[in-house]
Amino acid sequence: MEKKPISRAGFDGLIKELKDLKEVQRPEILKTVQWARSLGDLSENADYSAAKEKQRQIDNRIRFIENIIENASVIDIDSLSGNRVVFGARVLVEDEDGNKMQCRILSDIESDGKTVISCTSPVGRAMIGKCVGDTCVVKLPSGEKEYEILEVSFKN
Repeated sequence: MEKKPISRAGFDGLIKELKDLKEVQRPEILKTVQWARSLGDLSENADYSAAKEKQRQIDNRIRFIENIIENASVIDIDSLSGNRVVFGARVLVEDEDGNKMQCRILSDIESDGKTVISCTSPVGRAMIGKCVGDTCVVKLPSGEKEYEILEVSFKN
């Protein structure tokens, strides 16, 4: 499987969440499942059903995070520099209406869709590889939108 980029901070956050899920949340829900099972008839036991559903959610999240970690290519964005948009860059752009947008290009898992843009999103893909002064055209469901790259930086 193809390795996917992620920042060191994003990767460390996933490791921390995985540890919490495995060492705190899952053991707690297993105790709740045991307690609910001890109440008797499972077919009409709402506590048991709710606990099992929560256990499924936790187990699914654990598998999801483990898959991301296994296929991650950790990028040290603090060591990056230059005027070309790459993974980890902070970018200031202006659209054809004069509206400015500042964002950071990171992984899907780190993206919020506003100030942190996924490197695989239409906007992220259009910006990657561009330099200060270049324009990029983003194909959106509402039509094409053009942005001019005003600034590229890598420091916080």
